[in-house]
Amino acid sequence: MRKRQEVGRGLRLAVNQNDERMDENVIYDSQNERKFAAELEAHHKEVEVYVKLPRGFYISTPVGRYSPDWAIAFHEDKVKHIYFVAETKGDMSTLELRKIEETKAHCAHEHFRAISYDNAKYDIVDSYDKLWEMVSG
Repeated sequence: MRKRQEVGRGLRLAVNQNDERMDENVIYDSQNERKFAAELEAHHKEVEVYVKLPRGFYISTPVGRYSPDWAIAFHEDKVKHIYFVAETKGDMSTLELRKIEETKAHCAHEHFRAISYDNAKYDIVDSYDKLWEMVSG
């Protein structure tokens, strides 16, 4: 039998008998996403809750639909920006986004800035360390 664990503000996550979170139903698009999720789990003292966004979540842009990977909320006393939406990519040093991807990412950045009055941040990251650098700075 599965039970739920309260994680704050009434949100509950499925956990197993040992009170460990269960994410067997998460569908990762890449090994990098799986690694990123493990990094989020490992930093539970900073990360209050996170979710892998479903494919049905998208932002309409002038060049097509754009689906970011993650929504992340941090503990308020730990960071400058509490809410963050992230797109995870592999090796950022060699990453050259195609022009259309670059345009979609720009639109996502502007979208989250506008709807949240600059409270929710959006960016492309390749690791938890890069994400932490952005939200705590």
